[in-house]
Amino acid sequence: MIFEVRWHGRGGQGCWTASTVLALAALSEGKSVQSFPEFGPERMGAPVQAFTRISDKKIRMHCNIYRPNAVVVLDPTLLGRSVVEGLVEGGALVVNTKSTPSQVKSSLGIHGVKVWTVDASRIALEVLGREITNTPMIGALVKATGVVKIDSVISAVKERFPGELGEKNATVVRRAYDETVGE
Repeated sequence: MIFEVRWHGRGGQGCWTASTVLALAALSEGKSVQSFPEFGPERMGAPVQAFTRISDKKIRMHCNIYRPNAVVVLDPTLLGRSVVEGLVEGGALVVNTKSTPSQVKSSLGIHGVKVWTVDASRIALEVLGREITNTPMIGALVKATGVVKIDSVISAVKERFPGELGEKNATVVRRAYDETVGE
């Protein structure tokens, strides 16, 4: 089975970086991966998407992801019905928000998916001093789906961001993993 993730964020928030770090974590576990963005040049602040595919077998398809197993929303201002479009029945919606999962379900009028929430903005501000939510949302996704091990993500984060920045990002990943709640 191929596990597919669609990431929603804004240009400059590290949406593709999150997809890439998740792919690195899966690769370290011996899985086949793909990570790719969908955006144009000079898109700072504009809505962007990134995609991750993870499989135990070789991935032979090379197209966008239309029926993701999980949708991750880095910026809560992007949350709307179009974000959950195509999400498979029983899939996971993982959102950076102060709202509860039931509040998100109610506001979107969605059923048949599990909603997971975490205040990644707060965690990032407390640890990084900036509202960069990409790495905490990887921790939230792993909590929601178990697609890779949290230790693999932490190792991939430290590889991608060496030194003190890597340690801080590892901290936000772990905190988001611990603080994510689902319903």
